Amino acid sequence: MAEYGPAKGDAAHARAFTIACVQMEPRIGAAQHNLTTALERIETAARNGAALIVLPELANSGYVFEDRDEALALAEPVPDGPTAQAFEAIARRLNVHIVSGIAERDGARLYNSALFAGPGGHLGVYRKLHLWDNEKRFFEPGDRGVPVFDTPLGRIAMAICYDVWFPETFRLAAMQGADLVCVPTNWVPMPSQPDDRPGMATTLTMAAAHSNGVAIACADRVGIERGQPFIGQSLIVGGDGWPVAGPASIDREEIVYGTIDVARTRAGRALNAHNHVLRDRRADIYDPMLGTGWPVSPP
Repeated sequence: MAEYGPAKGDAAHARAFTIACVQMEPRIGAAQHNLTTALERIETAARNGAALIVLPELANSGYVFEDRDEALALAEPVPDGPTAQAFEAIARRLNVHIVSGIAERDGARLYNSALFAGPGGHLGVYRKLHLWDNEKRFFEPGDRGVPVFDTPLGRIAMAICYDVWFPETFRLAAMQGADLVCVPTNWVPMPSQPDDRPGMATTLTMAAAHSNGVAIACADRVGIERGQPFIGQSLIVGGDGWPVAGPASIDREEIVYGTIDVARTRAGRALNAHNHVLRDRRADIYDPMLGTGWPVSPP
């Protein structure tokens, strides 16, 4: 049995391509404005050569809901809702892949999700595993794990915002052979964060990329929504852990472009003749500690 999933089909032959991370300011409740803005940014990114375009978390709805009723009213089904349908159509027309955060409605349940569309239409959806703060009032925790999708660009997974704080998220993607993890996000300032330092998420993203040998593309939002500031700093990190683009500004709408070489990412997991970031895992020692039970009483 292979230690981690090999690339299959077109993904086995993937090479370098350009990613665009769209840093924008969605407006709470303004679904049509948010969709129009997103489509305009996608057009711009495609004209500039992007093959994969990543948009922020909850790009269709805004983030700071007053209550669950507001979240429910703004959520949409995937792939049959208007935002998902519009993204599928533009992905086909422009021959690009798109990852975007979306408030997803599935029956009576709400999820903080990311949709994935490509030239062939709907590819899949990821549901945020680790809910932040008031998200727990509105959304169900993700129930689909960390799926990895074979595409002509390579093997692509998704995560959302606070998922970055959990190394297991990226390890699950890497062990399934992911080349790239796309992260729609709405990062906020962390407690005790120095004003002159990059956001904690920047450091965590670089560490996750390096320790798993996967590229990571993070698209954040900016602005202040109902008193909540967001910190921008969208970035694209190579599988070696170093940024290839960004971090972007903390307060401006912009598009960050970077090129990822998939073949180089895969080869880079071998750090030298004797070390490989995935094969060197000591699962015999620490896997029993990563289950549902606490090995010690939590503080």
